[in-house]
Amino acid sequence: MSDLPRSNFNNIELRRVGNGEGFSASAARFGDLLGMERMGCSIVELAPGEKGWPFHLHYGEEELFVVIEGTGLMRYGDGEHSIGPGDVLFTPPGEGTAHQIINNSSAPLRYLAMSTHADPAMCYYPDSGKYAAYAQQPDGSWKAFIAHESSQVDYYEGE
Repeated sequence: MSDLPRSNFNNIELRRVGNGEGFSASAARFGDLLGMERMGCSIVELAPGEKGWPFHLHYGEEELFVVIEGTGLMRYGDGEHSIGPGDVLFTPPGEGTAHQIINNSSAPLRYLAMSTHADPAMCYYPDSGKYAAYAQQPDGSWKAFIAHESSQVDYYEGE
């Protein structure tokens, strides 16, 4: 009988991510565990008052979020939306789709985060005016280049 790629988000070990200064979450990625190559999947827990990542949009990735437990707020585009258990939220790539999940409640918020796997990936962070490019390396690590849009140079500058 073939082995079924399988895991359980109730038994997976979460690790802290973020900078601890406004961005903090506990998360675990299923991709490596399950052998996923073209999509990503993580379980994310936000403690009360936490947000895991800055408000951002992707230029090539779609994301899907499924709220498992707790309530919170989804910043999306220029709006804010209450979210809770059973909600399925989709963020397509491109302008006007910046998003961020915030736990604005007094209890933990747990959700699954799934995405297509664009490599290289490019994001924009409207709150800070930054762009980022990410490329996965053969060893599984990621290289990142992040800069403020004000540091832009002309295409033909240099040699």
